[in-house]
Amino acid sequence: MVDPNSAPHGDHTLPSRFSGASQIVRTARRRRRWPVAAVLAVLIVGGVFAGLQLAGNLGYDDTAEQFSTQADSTRSMLLEVRGSTTELSTLNDAATQLVGGDASDLVPAETEDALTTATGEAQSVLSEAADVVDTEIPEQGEKPGWFWELFAASDHLSEDREDLAALEDDLEEASPLVEKAGSAVSDAGLALLSSAATAASSFEAAHISAKNDAVIALRESATDLAGVTTIDQDAVASFADLQDAAAQVISSEQVELAEKAGPLLENRLAIEAFARSLAPGVLLEFDWNRIVNGVGDNGSMGGLTTWWWSTPGHAVIELSNSVAEQWPSITSKSLVAHEVGHAISVKCQGMYDASTQDSIEKWATAWAISMGYTDDANGVWAYGYPPQSYIDAAAGCR
Repeated sequence: MVDPNSAPHGDHTLPSRFSGASQIVRTARRRRRWPVAAVLAVLIVGGVFAGLQLAGNLGYDDTAEQFSTQADSTRSMLLEVRGSTTELSTLNDAATQLVGGDASDLVPAETEDALTTATGEAQSVLSEAADVVDTEIPEQGEKPGWFWELFAASDHLSEDREDLAALEDDLEEASPLVEKAGSAVSDAGLALLSSAATAASSFEAAHISAKNDAVIALRESATDLAGVTTIDQDAVASFADLQDAAAQVISSEQVELAEKAGPLLENRLAIEAFARSLAPGVLLEFDWNRIVNGVGDNGSMGGLTTWWWSTPGHAVIELSNSVAEQWPSITSKSLVAHEVGHAISVKCQGMYDASTQDSIEKWATAWAISMGYTDDANGVWAYGYPPQSYIDAAAGCR
């Protein structure tokens, strides 16, 4: 038996590894590190990209603003010149219609030549300006996103702006030419119309035997034409009216002269001229027949006058052939003076009592007497001697 108290004290030591147990190995993880150069490269590329993007945006915005300013200026000028060329084209079309018409007796050749020259030059100006005014202003378009698109768009806008500036220069050069051509056409056209309106009176005098209606239409057309201040389709129509009236004056005169033709033509025209000399300002038309107012045979003479209170200034005198046969006797002259007394009464309204036929005839007789035609053919033989008051009043009617 062993004394437990005397037994030697021993250690209990564990082995470093248990049999059959797995070995636990702990390893530390290493972090991946980018090389400094790579990081710097990324930063540089990003910075360059951002810089290019910023530069692209700023450059585009600046170019776009310049383009917009130039486009607005050029568009304004383009619209102005387009309007001017449209007006010139309309004006020139109207003026061209005034040339080569049937009005050689009314328009001096040099006046028509001047208008022909002006319209030709205006057409040349319009042809030269056509390409300029037909140019369209390019659109700016949408702003791109990426810097390479922005740079390309900026270059395109810059080229467009330069083209617009050149277009504006062309428009500024064309504008005064268009204005000058328009003034030349307008002045030449108005000069032609004015000369035609002025020539109407001498044209009338050259066709003295024309019918009253044709002459009145000529006068009215000339008055209308004299008031024209703009060369347009209304002016063309007014000029055409004058031409038509002039043609009617010629044709009606031809009819009248044909009716008066024969052995008495010379005397008839002399009597008509005599009558007109007694009543200047009164438009007279004449008809001739064998019997007028119931007389004309066996040496008798007849006359009949028609006038209009509502439209004064013209009358129609009808005379028997015997008046021309006895011309230039004082008898013929006295009878004609009596008829002119009726015709001119439209200028003497209120000087006598026109309510009865007897009073009307006595007035015409008094007027012939006041003119110095005292032969009884002045109306005394047919209607009796007029009151002295009528003769005195008639002396004031000329």
